[in-house]
Amino acid sequence: MVRGKRWQAAAVIFLAAGLVLAIGLGGRSGDTVLEFGMFAGSNWGVANADSCIIIDKAIEKYERAHPGVRIHYYSGIPKDDYPEWLARKILGGETPDVFMVLSNDLDKMVSLGVLADLGPWMDKDQDFSKSAFFQTALAAGVRDHQQYALPYETVPTLMFVNKTLLNQAGFGVPDNDWDWDRLMDICKKITKDTDGDGRVDRFGTYNYGWMEAAYSNGGKLFDEDGTKCYIHSEQVAQAVRYVNGLSDLNQGQKVTQEDFDGGHVAFMPLSFAEYRTYKSYPYKIKKYSTFQWDCITLPAGPQGDNISEVDSLLIGISSHSRKKQLAWEFLKMLTYDEEIQMEIFRYSQGASVLRSVTGSEQMEEIVRRDMEASDRVIDHMLLSTVIEKGRAVPRFSRYGEALALAESEVLKIYEGEKNVDSSLKIARRTIDHFLAR
Repeated sequence: MVRGKRWQAAAVIFLAAGLVLAIGLGGRSGDTVLEFGMFAGSNWGVANADSCIIIDKAIEKYERAHPGVRIHYYSGIPKDDYPEWLARKILGGETPDVFMVLSNDLDKMVSLGVLADLGPWMDKDQDFSKSAFFQTALAAGVRDHQQYALPYETVPTLMFVNKTLLNQAGFGVPDNDWDWDRLMDICKKITKDTDGDGRVDRFGTYNYGWMEAAYSNGGKLFDEDGTKCYIHSEQVAQAVRYVNGLSDLNQGQKVTQEDFDGGHVAFMPLSFAEYRTYKSYPYKIKKYSTFQWDCITLPAGPQGDNISEVDSLLIGISSHSRKKQLAWEFLKMLTYDEEIQMEIFRYSQGASVLRSVTGSEQMEEIVRRDMEASDRVIDHMLLSTVIEKGRAVPRFSRYGEALALAESEVLKIYEGEKNVDSSLKIARRTIDHFLAR
């Protein structure tokens, strides 16, 4: 009899332990599980320890609205390891239902047939409108005129301005409709030898290259499919000549990051993510605390506008997912929900892909919290304009190699002091031959 009671007690304890374990695991072993593929940290090469907070908030909101559905993801995968991790999942037939797509990997994913065409889901969803997105960000997920991924977070390139240096030289910060002539005029007057040793030690620009100039001059390097190169166009040729002229001002002195960090350079392109990072504590103290600085648009070329490259982090749905409707609703939660998209300004360094969020005064209030009271916060209308007018660079499968080849060809022009027009025509033939292989 005693033995029976002990058995019953043990059974109760076992069942109770099982219940506690079930609760600890979510108590939802019978739930439908959606697998989500993501990496930890920032997509933009800056420090970010809060990257999972946005995702966790989105999951919590999604699961509340979808009882019986659970989102699972593997945490702690670094961005550098993510492509290999995802490739193993794909090869093993375990592609996540929803997953992040790096801009450089979209073309490869589409060619492998891994991503579902989102067109049918967008068309039949009465609560979804493509016009809510910045079209530049939305275009990043398009291949062959089909939408294979939606943008989750976006980052434009801006021009970093050393206000202290400009003021010392008698200049104010240029207006946001400035142009190449204005930049050249400032650089001519600001570039000089300040200590009398015969070497230039104050400079106009650092890391402002011919590609940045080409984009703001209405030029482009490749077509969307990566089959043709346009490096020989007049817009690009003008950019190559213009940047070479800026470089000549330095009289052979190589400008370095240390020169800029030390406050000896007036202008440098940087991403909006870097702006967010280095305008806030503690990174501002570590990096740019010795001078005042701000950000404006890139200068417009004679055939272009004040535009720059815009990069976007994408999210797509597996073409093999058996839960595509649920996957679509989670993808929409991440990319289309205004509450979740506003969290990007709180916990990441990028900008929301939704016009209504990035174009709101609430965005400015959030960004202002981590900045000094004397610092000017980037205007929400300016940020919206820079993103909307920006250039979404087509990242086809061989883009990295083709870009490196283009940079190499332009470097030959600079180093050999060759004729720009004829050299770029030769470079175009070389790059076209590479793309055709």
